[in-house]
Amino acid sequence: MAQNPEISAADQENHIEAVKARIGRKEFVVLMAVLMATNAYAIDIMLPALEQIKTGFDMTGLNRQHYVIFAFLVGFALAQLFFGPLSDCFGRRLPLIVGLALYTIFSFACARAPDFETLLILRAVQGVGAAATRAITVSIIRDMYHGRKMAEILSIVMMIFMIVPIIAPACGNLILSFGTWRSIFNIMTYAGLATILWVLWRLPETVCQKRPFSFGSIGSAFAHVLRNRIALCYSLAFSVMLGALFCSLTTAPQIYEGIYHLGAWFPAAFAAVAAFQALAAYGNARLVLRFGMHSLSHGLLLSFIAASFIWFIWSWAAIIVPFPAHMVLFTIIMFSFGAIGANFNSLAMEPLGQYAGTASSVFGFMQTLIGALLGIIISQSFNGTTLPIAADFMLLGLIALALVLLAEKGKLFDRKSAASGEE
Repeated sequence: MAQNPEISAADQENHIEAVKARIGRKEFVVLMAVLMATNAYAIDIMLPALEQIKTGFDMTGLNRQHYVIFAFLVGFALAQLFFGPLSDCFGRRLPLIVGLALYTIFSFACARAPDFETLLILRAVQGVGAAATRAITVSIIRDMYHGRKMAEILSIVMMIFMIVPIIAPACGNLILSFGTWRSIFNIMTYAGLATILWVLWRLPETVCQKRPFSFGSIGSAFAHVLRNRIALCYSLAFSVMLGALFCSLTTAPQIYEGIYHLGAWFPAAFAAVAAFQALAAYGNARLVLRFGMHSLSHGLLLSFIAASFIWFIWSWAAIIVPFPAHMVLFTIIMFSFGAIGANFNSLAMEPLGQYAGTASSVFGFMQTLIGALLGIIISQSFNGTTLPIAADFMLLGLIALALVLLAEKGKLFDRKSAASGEE
């Protein structure tokens, strides 16, 4: 394919301003949040239905119902590698609509799955479609904004995104109160159709300069992304910290019910911590324009490490940390995490505007895979106390700090990092 003619910076700026005039800032943020939340909603709304799926397919004595979540994550993680580069070549709208269409069609198919094995296959393809929403949404935000403004928008999007794990299980329970697990997939179908119509009607194309489509150009884009020291280190740092988040999700029932015996109060305690994560994202959106991404994210990373260290020492000394102290320390840890994500992702995407789609794909795949693997490994260390979990949280924080120091050449809180980060 012939090389596209170069478009001037002024023309690109005019194009973005025209897009902003078409879709207002508030609507843009809400639409991006809806797209980003698609994958989280598709996972969390299914949690209350897993036991019903198990009995419905007569899997008594087998513990395979969780494969419904795993199958979705496999499709979701792998497909991100493809949607980003395609969106650099063909624009954001077409691959996004194709992904949403896949998600919607296979949501409809999942509701009519005749057996468990077919459900897993359909669920994996549903995850493939959902991958477009993660990879392309971040690219669209990078097209429209950069620097602190991007971090601000991404923080607001993440705040809404973090509310999903709080409400999605309740929505699943509500649907199950008048329907079956198949009804949940029907609801996903309607939501997918509504989102497609919203994108078609209101979201213009945000890419002004499309890259030529060839395997050589795609390979070159991947190489450019992976050679960028700053982008790669910040993405790896967030990948490591996602391991802590996945671990907190998988061990939450064991900690809150097994150690602290909260019983019916477990969802309330879990929701309280998640609410502080959302609050952190909101606070970051308000403060990042004043203090900058570096100062906020580096300070919060140190806060994460300090709270994890106190949690570790207390767990080592007392075996069981008193519940009020545990809640305070864990809230500080997850509050810090809640604001770090938007800043680290913005710092990773900042030097890669021309390759935003590819970068979003690479980083999304990396973060999902590394975070999930670390979460699984760490959760296996649970021994009936919080000591190994606290130790692993502290270790992950220190690894993330080392990666940040590598990105910034040994300097923290420095707003004047290298422009490109290439070595």
